[in-house]
Amino acid sequence: MAPKVLVVLTSQDHFPANNHPTGWYLPEFAHPWEVLHEKAELVIASPKGGKAPLDPSSVKMFESDPSSTKFLKEQEALWTNTVKLSDVASKVSEFDAIFYVGGHGPMYDLHSDKTSLALIQEFAAAKKPVAAVCHGPAVLINATTPSGEPLLAGAEVTGFSNTEEDQVGLSPIMPFMLETELNRVSGGKYVKADEPWGEKVVVSQVAGLGGALITGQNPASATGVGKAIINALGL
Repeated sequence: MAPKVLVVLTSQDHFPANNHPTGWYLPEFAHPWEVLHEKAELVIASPKGGKAPLDPSSVKMFESDPSSTKFLKEQEALWTNTVKLSDVASKVSEFDAIFYVGGHGPMYDLHSDKTSLALIQEFAAAKKPVAAVCHGPAVLINATTPSGEPLLAGAEVTGFSNTEEDQVGLSPIMPFMLETELNRVSGGKYVKADEPWGEKVVVSQVAGLGGALITGQNPASATGVGKAIINALGL
C-alpha cells in the first residue's frame, strides 16, 4: 500500500500590511507533487479548508516553467477543495509524513495555528517525517516536542533567506524575518545556499526524537524536498 502524505497549504490570501494578494507558491507544490504523486497518496489540507489561495505572483513568475504550468492547468482540484486541518487532527496515525508548501501565507496563519502546531508535534513524536519548503519552515518556529523543547533546538534547518526577502522587496512588511527566527530557535543552526536562490535542502533530525526534519530554502529547492520525503519514507 502506498504511503500517505499530508500536504498543508496556507489559507492566508493577502498581506495584512498592504492588502496585496499572497498565498501558497506554485512551484513549491507543483515540483514536490511531481516527485511524490506516483509513489504516495496525497491528502491536501489547509486551516480553513475549501479553496486554498494560490499566490498570483507565482503563476506569473513561473509561467515558463513546464511543471508549474502543467500542474496549474491539470490539478486545480487539489487546492480548490482542501480538507480542513482540524478534520485531520485526530488522524495522524493514518499518515506517514507531513509537508508544508511555502509562499508568504504560512508566515501569517500556519506560523501560529494551534492545530498545525499540535500536528507537527504528533508527527515528530511518532518519528514521521516533517517537511517544509521556502517560507513553509515558518510553521516550525513555534513547534515544540512533547517535553516542551523547541522542535528545532539544535537541528540544522533552512528556509527563505533574509537576502532573498530583501531582493523580492518584501522585508519591510514581513511580520518577522524567517532566517533570523529559524537561526534563533535552532541555536544558530540555520544554513543556506552559497548564493541567493540556489538549491539548499537540509535533512536533519528532531532533537531527542530522531524523526526526519526536511527543509528547503526556496523555490529551487522544492523538487529536492520532494525527493528527500521519498527517501525518508524508504521508497
